[in-house]
Amino acid sequence: MLGRPKFVLASGSPRRLSLLNQAGIEPDALRPADVDETPKRGELPRACANRLARAKADAALKSVQLDDELRGAFILSADTVVAVGRRILPKANLVDEAAQCLRLLSGRNHRVYTAITLVTPREAFRQRLVETRVRFKRLSEDDIQAYIGSGEWRGKAGGYAVQGIAGSFVVKMVGSYSNVVGLPLYETTTLLGGEGFPIRFGWLNATAV
Repeated sequence: MLGRPKFVLASGSPRRLSLLNQAGIEPDALRPADVDETPKRGELPRACANRLARAKADAALKSVQLDDELRGAFILSADTVVAVGRRILPKANLVDEAAQCLRLLSGRNHRVYTAITLVTPREAFRQRLVETRVRFKRLSEDDIQAYIGSGEWRGKAGGYAVQGIAGSFVVKMVGSYSNVVGLPLYETTTLLGGEGFPIRFGWLNATAV
């Protein structure tokens, strides 16, 4: 795109791309990083999210440095962690994992942390961490089994997608909704704007969906 610096999203998540598009930002390229997202032993949720977002940004930067068209681009990465107390819940890929997550979240408060890392064209790193508190209703076994049957939970942190059916499980939320989906828009656009990225460039001809 002419008229603004290049922008790379270091993620293959359709949700993060959709959220950026909602804010009027269209990445020039996607550079999802192949990073081991397993928490380290004893690692706290905040530290885990920050470490993984930075690792994804590092990997994307190495890729961009080898691409003449993208060299000097803004690079944005993110990692979302769902936690109950100090316990980090997995990104559920198996039915048993999802069921365990949902039983743990049932009728309880949990926290969703998203760390974002921005690499500037000068290769400076900027990080933000956003926390949202969420309370689920008490889930019956029928709720859990029917939700597992939907398949919506696959690959989602904590075994649920708040933008889908699981939105009906939420009794209360304190903080950013887009953070729970996977990318806190206020903090992301503020960080980009503060580093000189023209976040309103794509607004002129944007049409609401």
